[in-house]
Amino acid sequence: MAWQLDPAVVLRHEVHFGDRVLRCFADRPPHSFAMFADTVAARPGAEALVCGPVRLTYAELAVAAEAHAAGLAALGIGAGDRIALLLGNRVEFVVALLAALRLGAIAVPLGTRLQTPEIAYILDHAGAVALVHEADLAARLPPDAETPLLRHRFSAGGDCVGARPFADLAAGGAAPPLVPPAEDDTAVILYTSGTTGRPKGAMLSHLNLVHSTLHFRYCMDLGAEDRILLAVPASHVTGLVAVIMTAWACGGAIIMMPEFRARDFLALAARERLTYTVMVPAMYNLCLLQPDFDSYDLGPWRVGGYGGAPMPEATIAALAQKLPRLGLANAYGATETSSPTTIMPAALTAANLDSVGWTVPCGEVIVVDTDGREVPPGATGEIWIRGAMVVGGYWNNPEATAQNFTAGFWHSGDIGSVDAQGFVRVFDRVKDMINRGGYKIFSVEVENVLGYHPAVLESAIVARPCPVLGERVHAFVARKTPDGVDEGALRAFCAARLADYKVPETFTLLDEPLPRNANGKLLKRVLRDTLLAGT
Repeated sequence: MAWQLDPAVVLRHEVHFGDRVLRCFADRPPHSFAMFADTVAARPGAEALVCGPVRLTYAELAVAAEAHAAGLAALGIGAGDRIALLLGNRVEFVVALLAALRLGAIAVPLGTRLQTPEIAYILDHAGAVALVHEADLAARLPPDAETPLLRHRFSAGGDCVGARPFADLAAGGAAPPLVPPAEDDTAVILYTSGTTGRPKGAMLSHLNLVHSTLHFRYCMDLGAEDRILLAVPASHVTGLVAVIMTAWACGGAIIMMPEFRARDFLALAARERLTYTVMVPAMYNLCLLQPDFDSYDLGPWRVGGYGGAPMPEATIAALAQKLPRLGLANAYGATETSSPTTIMPAALTAANLDSVGWTVPCGEVIVVDTDGREVPPGATGEIWIRGAMVVGGYWNNPEATAQNFTAGFWHSGDIGSVDAQGFVRVFDRVKDMINRGGYKIFSVEVENVLGYHPAVLESAIVARPCPVLGERVHAFVARKTPDGVDEGALRAFCAARLADYKVPETFTLLDEPLPRNANGKLLKRVLRDTLLAGT
């Protein structure tokens, strides 16, 4: 079984990223900005972006992007330069992203929950020359000495010391002629946590982004009349690709909400006639928990994508009962795959609840054993992924690229299978990773932070099961001396150095070393069992 695309959609093999032979859409926009420009030309008066009281047509959004691109160009910013975006879900995020793409620059979105050390590392590692940030986050920015290449700061949502208002960039002038970037050129760098504890910058190319948006468009049957609600962060791959850029690819309207709250989501979805969105299962659950759910008119909502965690069967059943027109589609992917690797046809979801769907048309999924040999259909192994949507590697990190890619296949670290009918199943996640409501947390990153506390001997981060978010962060901490530190102090220590969703919510404080086997390996299984026994 496989996707049955319109006969006009032709696939062919092409060479990209040096020596990767990839299946690609033959007819496609040549780069990311072209997706937007094509829709501007075709639908200039159509609604493009709604955010609070602001409503912009495609033509108006194009004017704003062009004006801000001109302002950046006047400062000497151009092709290949990195422009960091420390912005929430607001109009300025979309305008800044488009301005960067218009110049052939590279956008570097940062999550607004990141703390000063995390922001400093990414800005420095990416070599960002400009930063557009929330005015309210100015106090979280690192000192100038820690980001020596950063020359320009612009604030959105208010004035602050050391930054020019973002709106000033649109003060006049004309952007330089558009020089189309090569498809394999990097368009966006998204930093994702890694097993070393330092985030890695996945280089999303124009080829990657175009193919991922077309996968959503074709596999979810999206079109120009769709009204697409952004409820997840724009700075994450789902918000950026599955919502914002997919809207450009199909010509639909983006409905932005600054922050997800279930009741606000339902009200906005009803008011703006939502037809498509992608969220994590916890968000669907929170909506269903609203006592007045049935009072909202959600009749137009026809496609509900989800990923990041399994959707409970009870949730699927409840949504089917309350919203019979809504088709639920599981989408499995990662930052390194520019969002979707697999998509479940909505009509098949109920009959295949244990599967994440079929591989997208231009993708390949194989399952291999520990020796790198492909296993038979239905057998279990590590999922490897290749395709036009898979990134070429990690920014300024050839070691991580070499470790995580083989002949164009990205090693997902997930354990799963592919059956004879093409259904992909994922049984386990990368070792030691915690999934808190769709936010992925590598335990070693939190352990590294705790290791800097003078009273901590060692620590181990494990997942505490949660019926709403799936998992929460729990820390086992061995102290150097009895009563050397309490939970509140450790939590505050982490909060100053980590995004809030990474901060341990509960602790087990020990005055003895953590359990290890004869080889000195930490026995996290024992700790998980201990945690479960105590809950």
